[in-house]
Amino acid sequence: MAILDGLKKQLRSVIQWDDPDLDTMFFRWTDSGDEIKNASKLIVGPGQGCIFVYKGKVQAILQRQGMVDLKTANIPFWTTVSRFMQYFQSEHKVALYFFRRTKFLNQKWGTSSVIKYEDPKYKFPVGLRAFGNFSFLIADPEHLLSTVIGGSSLFQAKQMSEVMVDRITQPLSDYLAECKYSYSDIDSHREEVARDIHAKLEGDFKKLGIEITDFRIEGTNFDDETLKRINRIADMTAEAHAAAAVGMNYAQVQQIEAMRDAAKNEGGGAGLGMGMGAGLGFGQMMAGAMHDQQTAPESTPEDEMAVKLRKLQQLFENGLINEQEYSEKKKEILARL
Repeated sequence: MAILDGLKKQLRSVIQWDDPDLDTMFFRWTDSGDEIKNASKLIVGPGQGCIFVYKGKVQAILQRQGMVDLKTANIPFWTTVSRFMQYFQSEHKVALYFFRRTKFLNQKWGTSSVIKYEDPKYKFPVGLRAFGNFSFLIADPEHLLSTVIGGSSLFQAKQMSEVMVDRITQPLSDYLAECKYSYSDIDSHREEVARDIHAKLEGDFKKLGIEITDFRIEGTNFDDETLKRINRIADMTAEAHAAAAVGMNYAQVQQIEAMRDAAKNEGGGAGLGMGMGAGLGFGQMMAGAMHDQQTAPESTPEDEMAVKLRKLQQLFENGLINEQEYSEKKKEILARL
């Protein structure tokens, strides 16, 4: 029975990679106990390649589809019979590694940790996460086999992706630190960042026998501390714009808010005094702002009143004055008509 099994192995005449999985990069053919009959036929299908290893050395790398004749020192029948006392095993072993020559598309990547750098515009620390996808192909199959895959009988794209993702974070961190993009500019420069990172990664992965054919950044987000800083900047910017719309500077708006907060304090006489002081201070600020606008050249009283009312409305809509304050100042402006 053992002799028949050995004979069946050596009667193998056609070797091919049937129905390869789309995620498989390398597949070692192991049928027939790795014994190859002299003049067996090897079929390399479309989008495939094959590395032929004999006696521990790479003999050929086949990357063109078609049928190839294999020639070894293994003589059919006689080798098996002559090795009867060695459990029918031949020393003429080969290893056939099939591999995919087509691209592995849409491999996902994402930073495993927060990328930290200093915002060049606002001078505060930024914690950034990024994610996207990339595509690659096998550029040097022999080098990849010897440096990464080794003796594995099956190696898949997801395993290679894990290796590649681990090598993406550091170049991306270095690039963001060098390019001087503010947090507000990252999204608008995503294509540029992706293109430059692609160029930086090419050299590293070429050393592994891999070519990155495409690299994309799909999105970015920030850690909680960075979001707090960003929201604070947004609030301050909105307040500054609202203040400018009514002819006030940001410091004056801050004073109004401070006096309003003090007026809301339920502190008896002190609170009442602060409330009166808040009203007086607010009136003085508004009067100063209105006075500056009244002195503007080439404007009629009616135009000035309309401008004041519009700016007062903006002040109210931005929450810088309450409804009562708005109504009182509106009546005061209208009373001047």
